[in-house]
Amino acid sequence: MFKVSPRAALLAGVSMFVTLPAAAEAPADITEITVSATKNPVEAFSVPASVSVVSRDEMDDLVASSIADVFASVPGLIFDGGPRRNGQTPAIRGMAGEGVVVLYDGVRQSFLSGHDGRFFIEPDLLKSAEVVRGGGSSLYGSGAVGGVISLNTVDASDLLLEGGTAGYRLSGGYQGVNDEWLYGATVFGVSGDGKFDGIASLSFRNSGDIALGNDTSLQADDSIASGIVKGSYQLTESLKLTGSWLGYRNDAVEPNNGLGNNTGDLMDKNIVSDTFRAGLDFNPASSLIDFHMVGYLNKANVKESDLDTTRVINRDVETVGLSFDNRSRFALGQNTSFTLTYGGEYYRDEQKGTDSATADGTRGGVPDATAKTLGLFIQGEFVADTALGEFILIPGVRYDNFKNSAVGEAVETEEGKTSPKFAMTWRPVDQFMIFGSYNEAFRAPSYSEIFADDLHFSIPLGPGVEAPNFFIPNPDLRPERSKTWEFGAGVDFTDVLTGGDRLTVKGAYFSTEATDLIDLEVNFEFSLPCFVPGMPGDCNAGTSRNINTASADIDGFELEGMYDSEWFRLMASYSSVDGKDAATGDYVGILSPDRLYMSGEVKLASMDSRIGARLNVASRFDKVNDAADERPGYETLDLFLVWQPDTALKGLRVDLGVDNVFDTEVQTVFAGVVDPGRNMKARISWTGSF
Repeated sequence: MFKVSPRAALLAGVSMFVTLPAAAEAPADITEITVSATKNPVEAFSVPASVSVVSRDEMDDLVASSIADVFASVPGLIFDGGPRRNGQTPAIRGMAGEGVVVLYDGVRQSFLSGHDGRFFIEPDLLKSAEVVRGGGSSLYGSGAVGGVISLNTVDASDLLLEGGTAGYRLSGGYQGVNDEWLYGATVFGVSGDGKFDGIASLSFRNSGDIALGNDTSLQADDSIASGIVKGSYQLTESLKLTGSWLGYRNDAVEPNNGLGNNTGDLMDKNIVSDTFRAGLDFNPASSLIDFHMVGYLNKANVKESDLDTTRVINRDVETVGLSFDNRSRFALGQNTSFTLTYGGEYYRDEQKGTDSATADGTRGGVPDATAKTLGLFIQGEFVADTALGEFILIPGVRYDNFKNSAVGEAVETEEGKTSPKFAMTWRPVDQFMIFGSYNEAFRAPSYSEIFADDLHFSIPLGPGVEAPNFFIPNPDLRPERSKTWEFGAGVDFTDVLTGGDRLTVKGAYFSTEATDLIDLEVNFEFSLPCFVPGMPGDCNAGTSRNINTASADIDGFELEGMYDSEWFRLMASYSSVDGKDAATGDYVGILSPDRLYMSGEVKLASMDSRIGARLNVASRFDKVNDAADERPGYETLDLFLVWQPDTALKGLRVDLGVDNVFDTEVQTVFAGVVDPGRNMKARISWTGSF
């Protein structure tokens, strides 16, 4: 049960206090547009799905230093693995790892490791971030069992000052919790005829150990360089070409396991990630053609050098892909329209792993392997305005064929999967909507799970004697599958308290039945030669392999809302998720406590400023199978101030903030480590024209 303590009530009072009316300022446009939910730009509120869109303004207010910071307000999404950048991995509705698809500008990010994180991108390069919660395989194929995270990088038009055609942005910042400094420079512009636009940006972050809320620290030294070069050219009135490079370099000194506390060998971890993207948009004066095609190459490499030995381990993942889609729009009557979206995708993931400590140079659990996936999808979108209100119907289906092979393995796996969905929205009046959906999703077993081989771990038994445990392949692994029902409702009002204000609230209940979940089975058993010298055979501690295990029932509730006016802005979200083994009743999945998030800000137009507060309240977490894993509830308060003068200093922005004001000891996830303590933040940026 979700309970609010007296301290939480006090913090809520502080948060609400800062939302009292101040001075008038025009309200921001809070209409959120999503592309990821339907592959067709639509208002997020109307979509029959749970979608959150984080704008650049929201990211700027958060002074985000990691991708986990960007999604602070999103319900149903947590970041597992502790506060290190190189440990943060997302979980949506209890599904994590390969159960969440990650995209940069539509490009799949296939790098996945047990302890190296998934997000090799600078938050300051983003213009928006979208989260589609719930099965998304009908559009995105394998991996979208939990949902989709789509990060969209900034364009020149996002930074241009009014009336300008070219400009620059200089920024610098500091946060005290890890002694982090940020420096960045960006140039951007459009040609006089508007046919060409481009942007180039470079930023650096340098940080040290993370001060935690229990007066300890977490070793996490980082030196990061990030950059983007991006442009587009309108070749003809209907044909547009786009291209970009997105790069990330991180030299970190931390334990080999980026999750959890300071256990493990200290490593010098070098991360190199490059994403190359080329796109073509063809949109002639025809309702039948709105075509987009993207070709891409993504290369991610993590090399770890043991500081105490000469051991060097390496994981290299390369993804090459091509995706395309088209929208054909039809008017079926005066008040009825139909959009048919269809397309396909092909991508190849190739992994190589090395370990200088093994005789043959191979790395245990990181096989040299290749995965090839081909997917085709089709989706309809009916919109009908009737006497009973507006109806939106979205049926869709996708078929995927996927193959896995590995060097030295005679067996090659191949399988196909179909993922249908049906969703509907009904708006009897403009201010109210209800929706429901059913979808099936799947997650194909990865090559690392199928072909896992070589050494998993060793247990020392005495001088010169070790008992190794080896991975063994399992080519019979089946895909994880899920079936999800979701029902929700929302309200959208304008002119509620004052002219021009707006209130939106949307919530949903979901229920997922997941089957054939993939888990690691460790058969731990010492062989007799470990204890009887001279006995035939080798000393070993058993084997490990990935198997299909339990089925799970996962359900929960999510709610988010926003109010915006001339004087103040309020935002809130709430989420609760439970996951249990269908047979035993044991808890399964990456679960989290029930969480309430609130944010409020006053707009001080006469001072060109905004001042606000954010409140996080979480219930005690007891969704565990071992009482020792329970975590206490918590409440944290953040304060922030933004100054953006609209005078001769226009283009200047100053952000000041304090996260976790009361230095509260918080454990948001079970990773053996608490969250960062009090964090003083400051950032200044200047955007100008030339």
